[in-house]
Amino acid sequence: MVITNNGLDCFKLQYGDTVVATNPPGDSSEYKSLRFGADVVLQSIRHEDFSGGPMMTAGGKEPVVLSGPGDYEIDGMSITGVGGESRYDGDFHINTIYVFRMQGMDICFMGPVASRELPQGAQELMESIDILFVPIGGEPTLKPADAYKLAVQIEPRIVIPTHFSAANDEAIKKFIDEAGATGVTPTDKLTISTRDLSGRDTDLEIIVPENS
Repeated sequence: MVITNNGLDCFKLQYGDTVVATNPPGDSSEYKSLRFGADVVLQSIRHEDFSGGPMMTAGGKEPVVLSGPGDYEIDGMSITGVGGESRYDGDFHINTIYVFRMQGMDICFMGPVASRELPQGAQELMESIDILFVPIGGEPTLKPADAYKLAVQIEPRIVIPTHFSAANDEAIKKFIDEAGATGVTPTDKLTISTRDLSGRDTDLEIIVPENS
């Protein structure tokens, strides 16, 4: 699997011809990201910063856009969405945390959560997470210290921070300090498979947006 960061909460996960996109910005958002074709788009909250799913049609792909809690089965991929709360942009939203399996790895995408308190039903789904995407940007999402405490609570093999702008973002520096991971080197993509998970224990991987 190859994982790239397209800014804010928009990540591209690709395994073979299958592409999953998370929270691509809509046309009316002040945030911009690359447009690429996706088979599945995970939208955490109904907000312009995350509503670009229907536009992820490059390469002839017609994405299935998931935008709320539920159990989904798409092309053999099982995806569960658990609803919680978000105060993104000053307004109340239902934030959907997605847990899914891709290339034999269990992945959790938190979305723009602002609380370390997991919604009902989420903890049970996160008993064996391999890769956790967690926001670290501070208001309106988690502060770096709270983001790391949540990651430790979930105990994934790999933690990928979201909701930051560049490798030199102050939130990244603070998150690295919290994790005590001073040797971490930011990268523009992460290539990983199940065999790479051996020996991992809440390891930090920083994937920076292109041209950041």
